[in-house]
Amino acid sequence: MALVASVRVPARVLLRAGARLPGAALGRTERAAGGGDGARRFGSQRVLVEPDAGAGVAVMKFKNPPVNSLSLEFLTELVISLEKLENDKSFRGVILTSDRPGVFSAGLDLTEMCGRSPAHYAGYWKAVQELWLRLYQSNLVLVSAINGKGTVGEALRCAQGACPAGGCLVALTCDYRILADNPRYCIGLNETQLGIIAPFWLKDTLENTIGHRAAERALQLGLLFPPAEALQVGIVDQVVPEEQVQSTALSAIAQWMAIPDHARQLTKAMMRKATASRLVTQRDADVQNFVSFISKDSIQKSLQMYLERLKEEKG
Repeated sequence: MALVASVRVPARVLLRAGARLPGAALGRTERAAGGGDGARRFGSQRVLVEPDAGAGVAVMKFKNPPVNSLSLEFLTELVISLEKLENDKSFRGVILTSDRPGVFSAGLDLTEMCGRSPAHYAGYWKAVQELWLRLYQSNLVLVSAINGKGTVGEALRCAQGACPAGGCLVALTCDYRILADNPRYCIGLNETQLGIIAPFWLKDTLENTIGHRAAERALQLGLLFPPAEALQVGIVDQVVPEEQVQSTALSAIAQWMAIPDHARQLTKAMMRKATASRLVTQRDADVQNFVSFISKDSIQKSLQMYLERLKEEKG
């Protein structure tokens, strides 16, 4: 898996300055098959955007092989793609899904958090924060069409370099979540199974979604919910046959977009302001806490053991 050692500028600076990463071709467009008159899809090395300006909807597909793990490069390209859609007033909604059959996102890239420098850990965590803030506070209607395993990964069966929970992070920021009804798929935040913990702002997001008691149990035990349980606990809003995920997402986003934008956006901001503000006011402290925690010898050894186990299973 390609890493980002050659990128020296912190992710937040890259995002704000609109800089491009090596190999990224953001802004490159081509006509989308079946996308309607004048539809142009654009993207980068790891993100493909298929827009339908007439309908006001774009489909953002993850394509960071092998399991769409959230590397620093991928995080940056996701934010830049979202920003481009937000700046185009013809789009009112985005469906987040995977371009890779059977894999949504295995979550945070473990190799970004193991055997690196404190400066790298800080840059990586700023990029994770930035993605969450941009998605969570977006004025666009966001619907996650979870069409594969790895929303949090599959414990020790994830591909090398993929760490659970980040895929669930992306899904939890959305206004609506649809999960394919496949017993191999699961969703949740299982950081404790790796000896690490979810950040307070992700804990808050889960708690807002499923309630305090259910979130406390899920976080402490690192639970992964299969489709039926995910629907029952409320971490997803619908479970549908796999072949109906995309069509259901289009129907759902149409329902949300039927509401006048100003009323919906103000309500969304009102409901989410307190949670977002907690991170906004504590970003630097959160980064410092992450770097201090992830740099501990015991944590590094735990992550290294996890990576070695993945290598053995892959081999």
